[in-house]
Amino acid sequence: MSGESDLRTLLSGMRPLLRPGRYVFTTVPEGVPEGVAPVVTVAEEEGLTLVVAQEAADAAGLAYDYVAGWITLRVHSALDAVGLTAAVSRALADAGLSCNVVAGFHHDHLFVPHEHAEHAVALLADLSGGSAA
Repeated sequence: MSGESDLRTLLSGMRPLLRPGRYVFTTVPEGVPEGVAPVVTVAEEEGLTLVVAQEAADAAGLAYDYVAGWITLRVHSALDAVGLTAAVSRALADAGLSCNVVAGFHHDHLFVPHEHAEHAVALLADLSGGSAA
């Protein structure tokens, strides 16, 4: 079940997918609030970070500052692969776009400014040498 580790193969096989919706980063002291289904959780000393759909955060009265688009790199990357995050981050940074990366077991997920998410997908498709479709 191990993923790909060759950087050229990873880059050429990214097939970035922009998921529908707007996502926000928020934090709670502990536990996920009722009715909220996070797509990412990170336990930190200061509290539990949640990445959730903006509508869910609004409905639960959760505070946030950053509204993101969620891009999934559909290549199955190995957790010990070297260079994919750096290459993706560099391409987006060179275009002036912030990027928050979360590694899942199978795929890497990028959270970029929502208003620039389609542009980010196009940049990643260019980086991969193919299309985002």
